[in-house]
Amino acid sequence: MEAIISAVLGDLVGRAISFVVKKLREQTTSEEDLQRLRQLLLRVSAVVEEAEGRRVTNRGMIHQASTMREQMFRGYYLLDTFRSREKEADDEEVSRFLFAQSNFNPAKRIRCLSSNSQIESTVIGRESSQELKQVVLGLESVVADMKEFAIFLMSYPRMYQQPYGAYLFVDKYMFCRQMEREQAISFLLQAEPPGNGNVGVLPIVGPARVGKSTLADHVCNDERVQNHFSLILLYTGNDLKDETVTSFRDHCTIKHQNIGLDEKRLLVVIELLGDVDKGAWKRLLHLYELYMPHGSKIIITSRSEKTASLGTTEAVRLNYLSKEAYWYFFRTLVFGSTDPEEHPKLTSIAMEIALEMRESFLYAYIIAALLRENISARFWCRVLRHLREHRQKNILLLGECPVDEEQPRYVWSMAKRRQGSEDIKFYLQGCDPQKGPASHGEIPKITVMDLISGTWSAMPRGKFEVLSWRSVIPPYYSYTTVCEFVRHESSTTA
Repeated sequence: MEAIISAVLGDLVGRAISFVVKKLREQTTSEEDLQRLRQLLLRVSAVVEEAEGRRVTNRGMIHQASTMREQMFRGYYLLDTFRSREKEADDEEVSRFLFAQSNFNPAKRIRCLSSNSQIESTVIGRESSQELKQVVLGLESVVADMKEFAIFLMSYPRMYQQPYGAYLFVDKYMFCRQMEREQAISFLLQAEPPGNGNVGVLPIVGPARVGKSTLADHVCNDERVQNHFSLILLYTGNDLKDETVTSFRDHCTIKHQNIGLDEKRLLVVIELLGDVDKGAWKRLLHLYELYMPHGSKIIITSRSEKTASLGTTEAVRLNYLSKEAYWYFFRTLVFGSTDPEEHPKLTSIAMEIALEMRESFLYAYIIAALLRENISARFWCRVLRHLREHRQKNILLLGECPVDEEQPRYVWSMAKRRQGSEDIKFYLQGCDPQKGPASHGEIPKITVMDLISGTWSAMPRGKFEVLSWRSVIPPYYSYTTVCEFVRHESSTTA
């Protein structure tokens, strides 16, 4: 009986202490929460960076690392939102410009009133204050479980020599896709049961420019996959409708060959844009089940959700990044090793620019390169103004604002023109990746940066190709665009 009473009292004391601690946390000011958020982010980001540099195979740890990373993205997004508005209020020009034209400014609710820059929850509202407290509590929960995670993490080998910071390799690897990559690799290395129908099929499904081909290429370049398959092929045809076994092989290129393997297993990567003809797929798969060695696998990528039904396992689905993850990606491209806290005005403008780009990886690289050329608030405000004008003009001229890089549009330009001169608009007819490494084939000499900044040397005639971006990670695509001039008798900038 005494033991039961002691246990009950101990539980009550524990609950009371937890209640008091919770109440004390709720009574903290926003400034105290921000300071705590900075400390937590330093600890979490160090562990996340270490996890991304190791070859983690356990699905549970991969999921935990992804959860930590999402909490980190949310924390940095909120921290940058608060601290950029904390000092930006002193700059009336920038603040007036951002607030006057923004439909949604992530920091619009937050402002500083006191002389010591303290942010009071009564001023910014309960919603913002509560969101900040929730992020802090979430990160504290992550940190509480981080010790065991870090110990287990040390048992996994490194993938490469870890750089000094994320800014050195954010454009050298596939950002924020660790869990999807390990899901695909786990399936490829899994043994198939004996008997007929021994070809495993993994669908990778997602919208345009989300990274399906890049994910497939990173999976194929993994040494575990290359040591498991004797031959890795890439199908380069348009569709499977009229394919036979012979024509299918003719439309394949060798990505990797390992003649030293005793077991002959084949991996085929099929990249398609739209739907798959199910009749053609069943016929081709049946023929290959007869000829492909046991344990062979197929990866098929497509934008169509219907492709998911073709798999023998759960499809890997890729979606666009959340606004918090996209901001972390963009801030790293723009600021590099510089702490955005050193440039609160620029941080606020950059957050507005990131919202205008709508989670586009292609835009992120292009605009980040443009911003790095001129580190000034006035220039960045000019870039933001042109992005907004570009969106409005496309709505007026085309009836909509294109959300896909492949849709035709008018591209914006910051080139200054003399008063009364022709208004020259550059009309993009679609963006397509050049299949194959960027080092192969002809690369357009004119870039999108030339059009935006007005640094082209000679005025092209008619339609011409423009280089949008050259990827520095596999499969090293060069994204090119067909462009033509459209002249309007107006002095309005394009």
